[in-house]
Amino acid sequence: MKIVVCIKQVPDTKGGVKFNPDGTLDRAAMLTIMNPDDKAGLEAALRLKDEYGAEVTVVTMGLPKAEEVLREAMAMGADKGILVTDRVLGGADTWATSTTIAGAIRNLDYDLIITGRQAIDGDTAQVGPQISEHLGIPVISYAQDIKVEGDYVIVNRQYEDRHHILKAKMPCLVTALSELNVPRYMTPGGIFDAYDADITVWGRKDLKDVDDSDLGLAGSPTKIAKASDKVRKGAGEKVALETDEAVDYIMGKLLEKHVI
Repeated sequence: MKIVVCIKQVPDTKGGVKFNPDGTLDRAAMLTIMNPDDKAGLEAALRLKDEYGAEVTVVTMGLPKAEEVLREAMAMGADKGILVTDRVLGGADTWATSTTIAGAIRNLDYDLIITGRQAIDGDTAQVGPQISEHLGIPVISYAQDIKVEGDYVIVNRQYEDRHHILKAKMPCLVTALSELNVPRYMTPGGIFDAYDADITVWGRKDLKDVDDSDLGLAGSPTKIAKASDKVRKGAGEKVALETDEAVDYIMGKLLEKHVI
């Protein structure tokens, strides 16, 4: 079985975020981590590898520094890493991103593709399902458990206050929740092996069946109108009341705002 895991290097929001003049994130200037949902998806793939002997390939799109997140994945146990990077791909929205990643995956053999549900820098939950549409394969989203049975993948899918058990024939794409599992740590030997291994680097010329009009900032149908790293809050209202009056005041405000 061949598994492709799509991962993303995202800003570590604890260190603050920075923006370019065009409103896009200045990724080169920020501390980064592996996106949590993607890390859970990677762990799910590695558990399938442990059980069935699957080959796990990780793919990411980003700046050259995104190689770091691929080596982290390989230190955890992934077999191969592919970095898709090119200046013409910068500033991509979800449509342009999914077009690019699908164009890269068309070069690979795969039975199962696993992505995170969403990335913490965008929170759209769109890229995974869009990749499946580009590739013409079924998608099961919000996975909280993944099993394989013959040529089929069986997914326990989170759905509001209940869950679905869905079965799909592979090839199939699954989007993973961070609650899916607890990802393993890198091992010392894995770290040495990962930094000795070669990372495959692809650019625009390596993408299959994509048009330039669908790539990068120019090919993104959505644009950022305004971006801010901090949300300014008003000074609020201060009152000095006795206890009984304070209770009546608070209850009145809750009623006024339709909270109760």
